[in-house]
Amino acid sequence: MNKDIKPLNELINRGDTANLSINAYTSNNLGNPTLVSKIPLFDFYRMSDVANERSANGEPVAQRKLDIKHATSLARYILKAVLTAAINEHSNTEDTLLNTKNELRNIVGSQPYTALQPLVANLRTAGLNGCNMKGSNIYTSTGEPVGLKVWLSQQDILYIVDGQHRRKAIQMVIEFLDEIKSDHKYPTKKSSIFPHNRDDRTVPDEELNVWYECDNIIRKNFTVSVEIHLGLNIEQERQLFHDLNNLGKKVEKSLALEFDSSNPVNAFIKNKLIETGLIGICDTDKIDWDKDNGSLTRKDIVGVNAHLILNKSNINSATPTIVESRLDVAEEFWNAVSQIPGFGEPSAKYNTVSAQPVVLKALAKLTYDFAFGKKKSEENLRHLLDGITDLDFSHSNPMWRYYQLSEEDRIKYGIDKMAEYLPDIETGNRDIGSFDGKWMRFGSKHNDIFPIIGDMIRWKLGLPSRHEK
Repeated sequence: MNKDIKPLNELINRGDTANLSINAYTSNNLGNPTLVSKIPLFDFYRMSDVANERSANGEPVAQRKLDIKHATSLARYILKAVLTAAINEHSNTEDTLLNTKNELRNIVGSQPYTALQPLVANLRTAGLNGCNMKGSNIYTSTGEPVGLKVWLSQQDILYIVDGQHRRKAIQMVIEFLDEIKSDHKYPTKKSSIFPHNRDDRTVPDEELNVWYECDNIIRKNFTVSVEIHLGLNIEQERQLFHDLNNLGKKVEKSLALEFDSSNPVNAFIKNKLIETGLIGICDTDKIDWDKDNGSLTRKDIVGVNAHLILNKSNINSATPTIVESRLDVAEEFWNAVSQIPGFGEPSAKYNTVSAQPVVLKALAKLTYDFAFGKKKSEENLRHLLDGITDLDFSHSNPMWRYYQLSEEDRIKYGIDKMAEYLPDIETGNRDIGSFDGKWMRFGSKHNDIFPIIGDMIRWKLGLPSRHEK
């Protein structure tokens, strides 16, 4: 055995309560002996726990607070992979459930590839005299040792140092399939990782057969890769968590969005806006007004479409069933916006305030409200989309400066009646931007500002006020 893994000698040939064997490669991570193993997904969930309770004073040790929304998103990602695997399972034979599988997969969405990154765990018992772990070398045909077959007992728990959300997501998928098998009903909409959008939660027979097959696949075929550190103490566990989560460089937002082909809103942006040349895109997250060529950042395009299609500030919750029925309106919106004088041209931000993302978000929110909201109205939607190109989006339009002007100036410019559409000037953030005598630059607090800009546009076009009861 390699001299670098001498501490493993304490792990083998001890104890007799082993109930699971794993194959592991011995590794040396920056001088520290570790095991790298491929473990069946279901077994990994059963034999792991989160390293979050172990400290001298009782405070959390090596984990942040669990973000259940993030875990749910990961669970849907895993479910997408399971359904894809079920489709591919019978790729060479006739599959009577293929249409049903495709229908279910379309609900969660598809993407070119799915995978989970390796998890990092600490085998605390590796540092204890009472370790019940035992194992033996695995040899090649020439007698050269290449790894270990390790048997783990019930007390040999893999404590997760990096990957608690992935583990929780695995748990949610397993529990989802278990609930369907036992109740033959989908979980309630609020708690379900599968957005079935049905009032009747009864699972049809064909769908039930697909979920039984998925359960079999996840138990039989799916594995996770785990790097197992050996016998780390409290301080070492905490340090490892810090290093794994803070020393890596986060991917630039625009690049991450560019590479994500699984999200249906991203697919719409790529196929209908960018590749057709309807909207120009730049490769940075910020645009210098003096170097503006008329493009938008990918982050801003995604943000506008999130309000336009989902009525949200991000596209994380987008599913094909929700998005696809709204794409015709979304395309019509961008066709109208692209016709605004000066939009998309060089120096667009100097030419028109509509080139500022917060104004686009205001227009997008109005479009959503009239097309899909509680007070949707085809008449108002048509009036809005037809009126976009007639609106005065110049920097000099006094409408944008309503809160900066005196009452006398509001009357002078004929915008005093707009008060009926706007929220009370005394409550909330009314600092929507500044006018320097030439350019109107809206502020960065978009969520506070775009509803007010939307109110101004409602007033100008004679659309109903959002404050009407």
